[in-house]
Amino acid sequence: MPEIPHHGLPAHEVALLLEAHPFEGLDPDTVSRRRQLYGPNVLPRSKRGGLLRKTARQFNNPLIYVLLAAAGVTTYLGEQLDTFVILAVVLVNTVVGLVQEVRAEGALDALRHLVQTHAAVIRGGVRLELPSEELVPGDLVLLEAGDKVPADIRLVRLWGLKVDESALTGESEAVSKDEVVLPAATPVSDRRNMVYGGTLVTAGSGAGIVVATGGETELGEIHRLMGTVKPMATPLTQKLSRFSMTLTVGILVLAAFAFIVGVARGQLPAEMFTAAVALAVGAIPEGLPAAVTVTLAIGVRRMARRRAVVRRLPVVETLGSTTVICSDKTGTFTENQMTVRALWTPSAQYEVSGSGYGPEGTIRKREPGLEDVQAGMSEALDDAALRWCLLAGGACNNATVQFEGDVWGARGDPTEAAMLVVAGKGGVDIKEFLERTPRLDSIPFTSELQYMATLHAAEPWAPGSIVLVKGGVERLLELCHGQMDRGGETVPVEPETVLRAAHALAATGLRVLATALVRLPPESGVLAGAPIERNLVLTGLQAMLDPPRKAAAAAVEACHEAGIAVKMITGDHMGTAVSIAASVGLDGNPEDGTAVLGIDLDNNPGVELTAAVEKATVFARVSPEQKLLLIDALQAGGHVVAMTGDGVNDAPALRQANVGIAMGRSGTEVAKEASDIVLTDDNFATIEAAVEEGRNVFDNLTKFIVWTLPTNMGEGLVILVAILIGGTLPILPTQILWINMTTAVALGLMLAFEPGEPGLMSRPPRNPALPLLTWALTLRVLLVSALLVGGTWWIFEWELAGGASLPEARTSAVNLFVTVELFYLFSCRSLTRPAWRMGPFSNPWVVVGVIIQAVGQIAITYSPVMNGLFHTAPIGPEAWLRIFGLALLASMVVAVDKRFRRRIL
Repeated sequence: MPEIPHHGLPAHEVALLLEAHPFEGLDPDTVSRRRQLYGPNVLPRSKRGGLLRKTARQFNNPLIYVLLAAAGVTTYLGEQLDTFVILAVVLVNTVVGLVQEVRAEGALDALRHLVQTHAAVIRGGVRLELPSEELVPGDLVLLEAGDKVPADIRLVRLWGLKVDESALTGESEAVSKDEVVLPAATPVSDRRNMVYGGTLVTAGSGAGIVVATGGETELGEIHRLMGTVKPMATPLTQKLSRFSMTLTVGILVLAAFAFIVGVARGQLPAEMFTAAVALAVGAIPEGLPAAVTVTLAIGVRRMARRRAVVRRLPVVETLGSTTVICSDKTGTFTENQMTVRALWTPSAQYEVSGSGYGPEGTIRKREPGLEDVQAGMSEALDDAALRWCLLAGGACNNATVQFEGDVWGARGDPTEAAMLVVAGKGGVDIKEFLERTPRLDSIPFTSELQYMATLHAAEPWAPGSIVLVKGGVERLLELCHGQMDRGGETVPVEPETVLRAAHALAATGLRVLATALVRLPPESGVLAGAPIERNLVLTGLQAMLDPPRKAAAAAVEACHEAGIAVKMITGDHMGTAVSIAASVGLDGNPEDGTAVLGIDLDNNPGVELTAAVEKATVFARVSPEQKLLLIDALQAGGHVVAMTGDGVNDAPALRQANVGIAMGRSGTEVAKEASDIVLTDDNFATIEAAVEEGRNVFDNLTKFIVWTLPTNMGEGLVILVAILIGGTLPILPTQILWINMTTAVALGLMLAFEPGEPGLMSRPPRNPALPLLTWALTLRVLLVSALLVGGTWWIFEWELAGGASLPEARTSAVNLFVTVELFYLFSCRSLTRPAWRMGPFSNPWVVVGVIIQAVGQIAITYSPVMNGLFHTAPIGPEAWLRIFGLALLASMVVAVDKRFRRRIL
């Protein structure tokens, strides 16, 4: 089917183009042919891959490549024990990563609570209820309030149709539809003669012809846009990749150097090759991949307890490195529930408390010079204009509000739902009023009329039926001849005063509607031709907005304190966006460039665009393409960007961002699929907790690396020194693997359970350009490595000089390595604070690990079986005293170094 701007053609031409009947629909044969041609009306699902693909993804890690290569070499050399230990590390890492990925997908699937959408279709003149996936282009679809639009549809007739398009465009208010032919260049958000798949009908009814299904819809276009976006590598994966490559090159160069030197000294090439491999295996941090995976998995578990489901492990740390959070407004900063916040009558002004569709809240009168006075039912009865304003808003209304599960929800137009709720807060019983004066007729809201009217039967004590009207302020002023005072009397209308009040309310970001009424003769049973023009009596104004979430302001403040910039991105109008931004602590002003329109992003070249998005805080009327442009500009400026959202229009930006965060409850399936993290409570404040957890994860990973590298470097250097001096190896390769694996599991992994340190959220985000280890930490690693090498050779030579056998001397060297690591572990619990200030039981897992490691060292030292496997031998108490003395000395040196370097870490 050729691409045609259906919104730019008259409805009858669209019907001709699609060979569709605007009243009878398609015949069964045509439907069958088109189903074969276009396929089902479903969006293409993302390919997650089967178990084999998921398993293969776990091997995509440079350190795993190094370990597999080492395993191959040890197999070739016949070192089966070495091969077994290395492959065991790879297996553990693979299983942990695979389990976590499957669990994350399962948690996300549990969020799929929406049932299959159905559609009312006319085919061959017969009305049918069909699953929406069976629709084909040309189908005639009927729409009513509460329906989810099943495909892209060109409207052919309608009656007061309004559609909530926030999921697609970000526009928070329902859009009124009509049949007018529009210019071909009209953007999606302004196509009043079209409705799009995934949006929601909130009021009225209509009929239209399906013009696009499945991947050809606007949702499908966004899916394709997502397909062009390559997920960003996380800072952690980038740093680990560079770190692994540097480490690999360094180990290979060191091993080659040792081989060349040994051969040059007259050693046999085969022996030197074995020694070089032993050096390489010793220098490889076998436990690092498993430690990274386990540390991230623990962070994922902690975040899940804080209502955040992580889909990809590395983004846990990325969130902790985030420098900018770009958040959608509707449903993220706000509750996505319209709420009346202010009421105005010709005699007074009122404020309304409470938010959302719940009945909690009060109406409070405001008068200059007087304290606020709570106004409940008695106040509404005292002020007749207020009572009729609430009645008009609540009775001239097609919405319903009900308690669904554990929250209050609304069916129908959110604006009407807000008016229904505020009537209850004022003590006005709309249900009782409708029972007493049932609705006889109505005029639905249209963009031409700009108002809605309902006709009600006469009240028992008053003659004539009643017409209640609500609509735009300017439009109702044209129809009013008077306004109601506090006592219910009609006085001349004062347009200037009304408009001044309306503009004052609108200036605060509120949407303002007017209410009015007129009494008709008793015989009036229909509204058609009723004398409404210039006969209405204005009763008041109702001002509303989609309120910000209660915890949003505190979360924004916490992000600012943590050095994270927060930017609001929305498809809504500038005034509304700026107002909501101010209520959550974000400053945005169009005049100074801190608030900009989406179209302004298109008109800026690269360098200027980066500067503009850096400065701006609020972005209004932004399209999906412009969101991508904005994210790209921030990333080009060196930022790590987290994007939050819930709508279909947010999906491409969620994919492009370094961390995509979707809302679990209100979020669309498209947004969830595109995201890295799903918030199960839809609370922006949860992001603060996730950032804190992410920072703690990075801290713990850094602590592990700073702890484990001295061991690997020390082991490699010990062997290198032995080769260079032509001496006996103080530690054998199998003993090196014992040290690496047991300490990594029993000691190092316990650092993954470290709680966050004080001030974690008071420091600025980590600079993404910084290496994994700072220069100060690198010097500490070198210092501890030197202490290990020197201590190992000293105790090895001392034991031999004292008459110990070679296995006993090597056993002492092995135990020295482990004991220094054990003491050093307590120092690494904090990279800046002294070890004695860390509560010994703030991380009980460290105590457990120390006990396990101690048992292991006793076993390898005194168990005959272990002595045979690892070529060790029992040692005496004097040797243990020397071991603990050297370990204590090393700890004191590290403590002094930490004190002098903590200011630059």
